[in-house]
Amino acid sequence: MITLPYISIDPATRRVSLNARNRAFYGNPNAAYAALHAHCPTFYWEEQKQWFFTGYDHVNALLRDRRFGRQILHIASREELGLPEPDQHVANFDLAERYSLLELEPPEHTRLRTLVNRAFVSRHVEKMKPELAELANTLIDQFAHKGEVELLSAFADIIPVTMIARMIGIPEEMGPQLLKWSHAYIRMYLFGRTRADEDGAEKASKEFSDYVKTIIAERRANPRDDLLTHMIHTEHKGQYLTEDELVSTTIVLLNAGHEATVHQIGNSVRMILDSGYAPAELFRDEATTERTVEESLRICAPVHIFQRWALEPAEIDGISFKRGDKVSLILAAANLDPLKFTDPLTFQPGRREAPNLSFGAGIHFCIGAPLARLELQVVLPILFERLPGLKLARTPEVKDVYHFHGLDRLELSW
Repeated sequence: MITLPYISIDPATRRVSLNARNRAFYGNPNAAYAALHAHCPTFYWEEQKQWFFTGYDHVNALLRDRRFGRQILHIASREELGLPEPDQHVANFDLAERYSLLELEPPEHTRLRTLVNRAFVSRHVEKMKPELAELANTLIDQFAHKGEVELLSAFADIIPVTMIARMIGIPEEMGPQLLKWSHAYIRMYLFGRTRADEDGAEKASKEFSDYVKTIIAERRANPRDDLLTHMIHTEHKGQYLTEDELVSTTIVLLNAGHEATVHQIGNSVRMILDSGYAPAELFRDEATTERTVEESLRICAPVHIFQRWALEPAEIDGISFKRGDKVSLILAAANLDPLKFTDPLTFQPGRREAPNLSFGAGIHFCIGAPLARLELQVVLPILFERLPGLKLARTPEVKDVYHFHGLDRLELSW
């Protein structure tokens, strides 16, 4: 038995005990991942009652393995699987998630993704580069003279939500409210979430959905050149999206389109400041900027876990799964696999090793990856160039939401 201050690992049985709400863990999960890679890369997490995979090859393969999926009720009933009936006190949240791109499997997933994919391809988002740079500079203008800033609220929160709102066709002034809804909504992904978390997510889901329905009605009456209008008026094989599908898709695009990028901006700035590298060296040209961004995505990924249902019996790494079993893939840990990355806990922007898995893989590869990468590649160089001498003003506060790994506050000075 191997015991660390906040984790207990038994390599013989591949059993692990770990409290995900322990600050020592979520404040630095990479240390736990290193221990797991050393002793037990595939493990049964006692508190979560599931098997977890951290090895790069296993995670990469499972993301693409069609024997596993994001949903299972399309092939089996709750009664067959022994699943309880849905909790009625989160009915609006469940409705908002019902047609989420993150949760669907083909053919529904294929239809929805086809309708929105065009807006997120690299050649399309690349056109947003000038307005992205303008937004970053405008925000920096508001605090550059002060000599200090809390970066998340003044910068990182605003950029992704503004850009995704513009793409979809949501008024920019709704940005602060969208953030409030999103922050409440994602607390449903907490390990050990409370009834208060669930009630907050339910309330946000209802308000968020009702608001999106008003925008849908406006676009039906007055079409514009935006993604929502495109989704409303474009058919796929003779079918249009229903209102519930439009609501779910809009909510998931707004949430996923900014939440992870907010965290990644904060994570990347902190990593760069801690690394000892000169920012001018990291952002010397487009190629070095791209490598810097990819290395920050590898070592401090904003989203750590995705789950899959076993759709049929399968055996992975000696573990047998039956239909209806759930497995979890730790993307952030796969990025630190010592079998794939040399000195994996070290920030090395010159790496030319395996691609990181921070955006997933397979049919559920993050549709917003080109936009997220562009945002990071544009705003990080501008931030460090505009604020020479940037440094941490105090120790950053880590967000207590393990699934989404980022900071609550990042106070900087220059």
